[in-house]
Amino acid sequence: MISRLRPSLACVVLLLTLACSAAVAQQATSNTRMPDSIPVPAAAQPSPDFNAEAATDAYLAEMPATARARSDAYFEGGYWLILWDFLYGAVIALILLNLRWSAAMRNLAERITRFKPLQTAIYWIQYLILTTILGFPLAVYEGFIREKKYGLATQTFGGWMGDQFKGLLLGLVLGAIALIILFGLVRRLPRTWWIWGAGVSVIFLIILILISPVFIQPIFNTPKLLDNPAVTKPILAMAHANGIPARDVWTIDASKQSTRMSANVSGFGRTMRITLNDNLLHRATPQEIQAVMGHEMGHYVLNHIYKDILFFSVVYVLFFALLYWSLGWSLKRWGDKWQIRGVGDTAVLPLAVLIISIFGFVLTPIFNTWTRTQEAEADMYGLNASRQPDGFARAAIHLGEYRKMSPGPVEEWVFYDHPSGRNRIYRAMRWKGENLNSLSEPKYGVTETQNVTQAAPPAVPVQSGATTK
Repeated sequence: MISRLRPSLACVVLLLTLACSAAVAQQATSNTRMPDSIPVPAAAQPSPDFNAEAATDAYLAEMPATARARSDAYFEGGYWLILWDFLYGAVIALILLNLRWSAAMRNLAERITRFKPLQTAIYWIQYLILTTILGFPLAVYEGFIREKKYGLATQTFGGWMGDQFKGLLLGLVLGAIALIILFGLVRRLPRTWWIWGAGVSVIFLIILILISPVFIQPIFNTPKLLDNPAVTKPILAMAHANGIPARDVWTIDASKQSTRMSANVSGFGRTMRITLNDNLLHRATPQEIQAVMGHEMGHYVLNHIYKDILFFSVVYVLFFALLYWSLGWSLKRWGDKWQIRGVGDTAVLPLAVLIISIFGFVLTPIFNTWTRTQEAEADMYGLNASRQPDGFARAAIHLGEYRKMSPGPVEEWVFYDHPSGRNRIYRAMRWKGENLNSLSEPKYGVTETQNVTQAAPPAVPVQSGATTK
């Protein structure tokens, strides 16, 4: 869901800068279709001696050792990328400051126009293009080469570049708007700008959440109404039973970019949408789809969007307070060297981004814990709503195709923004053990023993992952 954006401060700026996530590549195809029913391991079958631990181990054993090693390597490599992303960004910021490139970009903007808001926009255009170029090598490796290596990307390099270009254009427009407002506040309210800046950032976040399903997502993917009652009827019945005012189910063509399976209940008010991507639609059983959608509905019913907004309101206040103090201290020491005239000077942006990235890097475990806690809540809500524990376990196996299934407790606390696959399967099996007597009751037209078939288009046969569920 869009609330999973988990913006780390800089964010109204960095969030916009990195808003690239789609492509213009051809869609891969195969001869596989949605499975009719979900295979349940013997140890996970209902019985008087049902044991959640044994059932969990049985599901985990179905993942081949080579696949486990592959997903472990992919996810553990991501630990280092968190560090390299931070260091690489810090080096770029220091280059812009110490070589006075930031000051030179400000000077060019001032030569072009005397109108301050336009100066800010011109500086932002230069800044975003330059940092995109400097960060391109790591972006190519992380976003394309590595994803191809592990079988998670389906697009060509040309398609990936088209995606990046769209994201760049979007960042140029939205970033310019955000910075014009923020620097305007700094210049007019030199003592209290940090409070107003935090408030404006929260408002901007809310607007992004509101418009994303309708205006931003279609830039990268084509949303279509899903017209398959075998899939939509159980989803809408579950939504209505849980107080979600949805009338339609949407699907997006995510398979042209990635093999990952995902779904979301995004937006709010009139822009609220239930969406599943075509990888989930083609590869998952009806039980898995219901389990995943129950999880997503949990985010909506448990008001996680609003809780995220409240949480990041506090985070933004802390970030901007830190920024207020740190910028003043840093400019007293190095402002003349960097040719930065003050906090209201657009040339200060690389320093602001550096300070915020340090704060965000240090607080990574806190942000992950916040999100992971909400994901665990949505997991439990989804189990109670869908009553599909085996579908949930099988979806966790899909997630394990790109996320380490069995981390240590400290490892999970630091690096995981979702519960680990082992924990998710165990909780599903524990729920199943406590509800064995009621699982045969019909739920939204589908029980664990019923099969629902779907005439689906060809699907992507390579590895996939459930990004949110």
